[in-house]
Amino acid sequence: MIYEEVTIKDICKIKSGKRLPKGANFAKETTDFPYIRARDIKAGTINGSNLVYLTEEAHKKIKQYIVNAGDIVITIVGASVGDVGYVKKEFDGFNLTENAVRLTDFDERINSQYLFYILNSRKYWELMQQIAGGSAQPKLGIYKVESIPLKLPPINVQKRIVNILSTYDDLIENNQKQIKLLEEAAQRLYKEWFIDFHFPGYEDVAIIDGVPEGWKKIYLKDIIDYEIGGGWGEEKPIEKCDNPAYVIRGTDLLGLTHGNLLGIPYRYHEEKNLKARTLIDGDIIFEVSGGSKNEGVARTALIRRSFLNIFHAPIICASFCKLIRTKRKELIQYLYDTFQYMRRSGKTAEYDKRSASSIVNYRWKDFLSQEEILIPGSELLNGYNKIAETMYYTIIIRSKQIETAKNARNRLLIKLMNGELEV
Repeated sequence: MIYEEVTIKDICKIKSGKRLPKGANFAKETTDFPYIRARDIKAGTINGSNLVYLTEEAHKKIKQYIVNAGDIVITIVGASVGDVGYVKKEFDGFNLTENAVRLTDFDERINSQYLFYILNSRKYWELMQQIAGGSAQPKLGIYKVESIPLKLPPINVQKRIVNILSTYDDLIENNQKQIKLLEEAAQRLYKEWFIDFHFPGYEDVAIIDGVPEGWKKIYLKDIIDYEIGGGWGEEKPIEKCDNPAYVIRGTDLLGLTHGNLLGIPYRYHEEKNLKARTLIDGDIIFEVSGGSKNEGVARTALIRRSFLNIFHAPIICASFCKLIRTKRKELIQYLYDTFQYMRRSGKTAEYDKRSASSIVNYRWKDFLSQEEILIPGSELLNGYNKIAETMYYTIIIRSKQIETAKNARNRLLIKLMNGELEV
């Protein structure tokens, strides 16, 4: 098979996103103007479940910086640099962050979906990491993206490869839809039982001072048995820092339950630091630093054994996160779901402390000592756990299936590209 050697700039146009105008804010509710951030581009997809929205005024100022169906978006700044997403029809016309570029206006030599598969492969992710540079804030300028080299098979071969690989995409998309439905069901269950107080048997329970009889209000600090900040370690083993472990960052938390389990950094740590921070079944990770001008922190993840068994080394959370362990085992799922609800409702944002650069440093100690949550009776709590834990474990299974399908698709792509399999 004859391959044509080209660069990105030879086969498409590259256009940047747009920084929001000074003083512009995201809308407080859903509008007609969704905005794709860099953190929404992950694991080969654009995650539409946590999008933010622009006000009409902000949209008018950047309305020309949109994506179209069939475009490819690539993050170009920060920890997520080199992540790639394919713009499906449901994202057509959405505004794009300045921290990403889009590839568009493809010529007749390239099938855009084939190009997406190539750029989303491990090989090209590593290449983009390399050309972005190893600084604390790596960046892929447009000129760097333009220079990325490609070897293209004939267009008819590209189309046949896309048809083969799209079967895996259908499986991935189905699992993503199921995860979304499960998350929504879990959110409704929590709200119905513990916010609206429509739990089983609620008709026979008196409400005293706004609290169901038998429930207790407890400060967060009195629920938590152990909490410690995470670590970062070293890129390569050095004296004392020679113990390998994976490090989950704030940007990785969503991916744990959405099919991006293997993009977590692998680093080296001091033995004593690793011992104090190694994650175990039932730990909760809580993000306490990061964010941006328009978004706070407080993202969370619940660690289960099925996560831990995927990796061949210990796992810790990064230094911008906290590891939390509850005093009672039956409070693990409930506390995690409480954190999830508090972030969705804006409650956690009350403890955001923004620096001059808009980085959020969470008032963690205040959060623990000032925030009370309701603890239901043991019978109701155990009943809730049976349902909520089943949902959460099913989400984990779906996430692992997405990861498996992606890996199988990428392995097949390599063989098809190299001519090892007949197309």
